[in-house]
Amino acid sequence: MGLRPNFRFAFDRKNRGAGWIELKENESFSWKTGYGFFMPPAFSRYEELMDSWPGDYFVPMRPSFLVNVPKGNYVVAVSFTGVEGAAALTVKEGRGRIVLDHAPVRAGESVRGEFAMHVCDGQLKLAWVGEGVRVDAVEITHAPMLPTLFLAGDSTVTDQPSAGYPYTGWGQAIGKFLNAGIAVDNHARSGRSSKSFIAEDRLNRVWKLIKPGDVLVVQFGHNDEKDDERGTEAFSTYKEHLTRYIEGARERGAVPVLVSAMQRRFFEEDGTVKDTHGDYIPAMEELARELEVPYINLAAKSRALLERMGDEPSKALFMWTAPGEYAGLPEGTTDNTHFSEQGALAIAALVAEGIREQDIPVLSACLR
Repeated sequence: MGLRPNFRFAFDRKNRGAGWIELKENESFSWKTGYGFFMPPAFSRYEELMDSWPGDYFVPMRPSFLVNVPKGNYVVAVSFTGVEGAAALTVKEGRGRIVLDHAPVRAGESVRGEFAMHVCDGQLKLAWVGEGVRVDAVEITHAPMLPTLFLAGDSTVTDQPSAGYPYTGWGQAIGKFLNAGIAVDNHARSGRSSKSFIAEDRLNRVWKLIKPGDVLVVQFGHNDEKDDERGTEAFSTYKEHLTRYIEGARERGAVPVLVSAMQRRFFEEDGTVKDTHGDYIPAMEELARELEVPYINLAAKSRALLERMGDEPSKALFMWTAPGEYAGLPEGTTDNTHFSEQGALAIAALVAEGIREQDIPVLSACLR
């Protein structure tokens, strides 16, 4: 991109010269310097507070590397070296968003992994785990002209709080499939419908931030089906609310994208997946045709995935956990709607596949 890094942190104890900040991997965060490592006293259970740290989304928990920076988009480069055997590095940013997933490196080889990220609270947060890997350096470059991928959706998309790990929304996993040309700003929240997201002023928050050249991906349906105040009618109010997202994005020079709700893990006796969404999937598809909006049929893609895997193996994609398996979930979970980290990565891969198939403006050029 031709921009000069704002911060260069070295962890390999090499004398890299002017402009580099030498740190140890256990150097604690200081408000005086504005950087360092931090280990929180406990997990966060509150999605709305957004006070989860990326290191919380590993087992066991890891310290998070924090750097005080202005709000905005950044390109981050992590340089790492393989020190033994088959080595790999995983990096998460912000609220547990996966940006490098088991990135491979051979022993003695050095690799530079780049990704983009959005900082919404004045603090850039990273955490990493390496198997046979040494992290040598982290370089951070402010990139204000970088496009942003805004996500609007429900619990299947949101950044799940760390106490629920491995609960993971696919919005936390999509970064694995994107290059450093676009940053993700996930506004999805659990329990929201196309209607309640607007009523709670969440869409207005997106409008205050979105700019020409950005992308707005919209996925609602699970909670539009409810009988309470969140509910909508598929071929009337559901389409009407979705139209507000589409028209608002276009008015601001951004690209709207519709993504249907994925299927829940409910199988018929013949091994096919039971459709629990009724008219909401065809209603979104109809609207996409009418308004000529890019559309990813995640319902069909997820159905095919689940049917290929079968009933029992597909549990691995969802939140089926044993009592005591995870510290934040002492009683275990049995959930056929929400994803494990493995499941979120699988669903995000389907979204990336849809982006490539549709050749969606801006996004298709930013796939890895």
